Amino acid sequence: MLRYAAIDIGSNAVRLMIADITHDEGEYGYKKNTLVRVPLRLGDDAFLDHNISVRKANDLVKTMVAFKNLMDVYQVSAYLACATSAMREARNGAELIARVKAEAGLDLEIIHGQREANIIYHNHIEDNLDIHKSYLYIDVGGGSTELSVFVNKVPVASHSFDIGTIRILDNQDKEETWEEMRAWIKEQTKDHKNLMGIGTGGNINKLFKLSKEKEGTPLSFLKLKSLYNHLNSHSLKERIQVLGLNPDRADVIIPAAEIFITIMKWTGIKQLHVPRVGLADGIINLLIEENLD
Repeated sequence: MLRYAAIDIGSNAVRLMIADITHDEGEYGYKKNTLVRVPLRLGDDAFLDHNISVRKANDLVKTMVAFKNLMDVYQVSAYLACATSAMREARNGAELIARVKAEAGLDLEIIHGQREANIIYHNHIEDNLDIHKSYLYIDVGGGSTELSVFVNKVPVASHSFDIGTIRILDNQDKEETWEEMRAWIKEQTKDHKNLMGIGTGGNINKLFKLSKEKEGTPLSFLKLKSLYNHLNSHSLKERIQVLGLNPDRADVIIPAAEIFITIMKWTGIKQLHVPRVGLADGIINLLIEENLD
């Protein structure tokens, strides 16, 4: 059994996904085998101090050692490890990469926003798009939001903005960045009527789950708004104890919903497709393309 692994070092959580590669009628695909998520919150250090603290750096290295051991046990034959917004901003990012290489034997790559968007494209969500419609792809993370406009199933514009859930919680999102994002969206979508939305990231996946919508049906703006109001009417403690959210999801889900709602308001998007894939899935698809296709 051929197995590939994806490591996604985000601003909120660090993930390892191990996938079994499938081959059916000449087409390569994959089946998720194992998913491990560790809520390290590197963004808190990176956005406030522009440096990963000694404690979090040690935790990251220990996590990478554990991931490497798991990959060895599962006999993973190819992997890609990507670090996003938090590591992009940390002054000691390069130093940490060297430590991970020395202590865990893993090669880490700090990726810029455009490469992050390109990797997410490898999920080939456009295969399921209606060719007659235009789409705004919104990927919300802890440190950044990646936006892409698809016309006739082709990405025609994309941009990464320093607006993310951890950044907002830490009051590190800037008014001018919101304005830049608004102006960019207005410019890139002005010729596209009846724009549809596609949303990815851990928070929108969770919001979709909480909406109890049937898999494959879009999440309406009104449903998302009422879900947001419902969550926001509970304290953080209640979201954990009453609504059963994980502590590291219960706080970030609010700013994530705010980002999606704001963008949908700006564009008049009434429906959001939530394919429930992310960077890790894109990495696996990229590895398939590079190694097998």
